[in-house]
Amino acid sequence: MAGHTDNSIVIDAPMDLVWDMTNDLKSWPQLFSEYASVEVLEEEGKEITFRLTMHPDDDGNVWSWVSLRIPDPETRTVHAYRVETGPFEFMRLYWEYTQQDDGVRMRWVQDFHMKPEAPASDAGMTEHLNRNTGIQMDLIKRKVEAAATRRTTAGQE
Repeated sequence: MAGHTDNSIVIDAPMDLVWDMTNDLKSWPQLFSEYASVEVLEEEGKEITFRLTMHPDDDGNVWSWVSLRIPDPETRTVHAYRVETGPFEFMRLYWEYTQQDDGVRMRWVQDFHMKPEAPASDAGMTEHLNRNTGIQMDLIKRKVEAAATRRTTAGQE
């Protein structure tokens, strides 16, 4: 059995701003609260290979991994997967952006399977990811909406 999460949030901001802010990898340490650094290793066409490093956890462990990300601005989707899987046998991610009347619905789907020796089971990681994704999405929503407000205010002056 594999783990699966499917979370979304509606961001009251223009599509281009939501897309640009959430796909600017180099700004992720300012956008997400959990990431300490992002290092872009290679860019080839739409494909971006990068190393993501988290802030130390409660036990002082620093987690880092390499992922491949393929954003498609035309379909407003992103496919990604971990190249260095760490405790995962595999980790695949899908991001989808959909325009709605009340804003942009940003959806993240994660499919994964933990290695037998991993510190968490599929069920445990699913619970952790669902909890943490909600926290990160709410933080991103607030930051993008604040940027949209600043943009609107600056345009009115």
